[in-house]
Amino acid sequence: MNLHEYQAKEILAKYGVPVPFGILASSPAEVLDAALRLKEEVNSDSCVIKAQIHAGGRGKGGGVKLAISAEQAYEIAEAMIGMQLVTHQTGVEGKKVRKVLVTENVYSSGSEPLKELYLSILLDRKVGKNSIVYSAEGGVDIEEVALKSPNLIFREIVEPVGLQDYQVRKMGFRLGLSGVSLKNFGRAILAAYNAYVGSDASLLEINPLLKAADGRIFAVDAKMAIDDNALFRNPSIAAYRDENEEDPYEVEAAACKLNFVKLDGNVGCMVNGAGLAMATMDIIKHSGGAPANFLDVGGGASAASVGAGFRIILKDPNVKAILINIFGGIVRCDRVAQGIVSACKEVGTIGIPVIVRLQGTNAIEGKRILDESGLKMRSATSLLDAANLIKSVVA
Repeated sequence: MNLHEYQAKEILAKYGVPVPFGILASSPAEVLDAALRLKEEVNSDSCVIKAQIHAGGRGKGGGVKLAISAEQAYEIAEAMIGMQLVTHQTGVEGKKVRKVLVTENVYSSGSEPLKELYLSILLDRKVGKNSIVYSAEGGVDIEEVALKSPNLIFREIVEPVGLQDYQVRKMGFRLGLSGVSLKNFGRAILAAYNAYVGSDASLLEINPLLKAADGRIFAVDAKMAIDDNALFRNPSIAAYRDENEEDPYEVEAAACKLNFVKLDGNVGCMVNGAGLAMATMDIIKHSGGAPANFLDVGGGASAASVGAGFRIILKDPNVKAILINIFGGIVRCDRVAQGIVSACKEVGTIGIPVIVRLQGTNAIEGKRILDESGLKMRSATSLLDAANLIKSVVA
């Protein structure tokens, strides 16, 4: 589950990571109030207005603006709130800005030297341990730095015993820190690592991590992703979920307890079991089509869950055919067939080909139910048969 910047900063602040003072707002009037309050809190007329969407590249897309007065903050908010913000991560359709973060301008320290650093923590699956990736070349062009100067990107593997002091010092020295800034960095990185572990995060990215002129360290921006499977341990973090930022198909599937991922292909697929689902997607691709989704209805799929999955697939206008591939091990094929029939009758006329492969427990009975339903479906007895049928309908 992805978090907004303001949510990630709330978690970081809870663990002791210094973050700029900020106020969330959802209307220009709230932005004006926030800017005036911010002036009282930090004694500065300037502030930064930051669009809150689940995507990077907001600054280059126009989603991060500097205001030198409360009045200008109001004007910026009028244009930003409600806009479709397009970045390199949103696609051409962009994402609607519903909220903004009004935050203090920590860059307004005159001519004193500032330094933008990069820091991220994630699981390195090759070694099965957490990894800290960091660089002295932080900021909006970190991707270009990684591409053109990979030698400026460093990595520190953290053993299960936790982040050690010598590792913190090594990272600080590599970042060119010393004195007060080195001490502050040490406290910040330890707090950030504790926040990552304590929140069951799968990713924590702070870019930039700013070294101010007086040696203070700030998490100016923050991106955080939480392991969905651990949300039951953190109900307060689970409450951060913003369904407006998620694919509506995936939101509906989650409500029906289905494992669903929206893709951009033309063949919808519904399968029971993740391994069989991956094999089915391979078959679709091999046959000249492209999977429109990953949908695992589970080993114990019921008629209700099959029906729900079928309805979700049919809502996708890009789907030109549907392949249903069910192995009746735990689930009975006749129950699956009944779910398909019920869903089709509820939806009404289906104008695209539907290919059904049922194998396993009560497969013959399931095929009979489909044949007697009056629905126009094509049956397949093997993956090869399914592949040939897909090829005939998507060619």
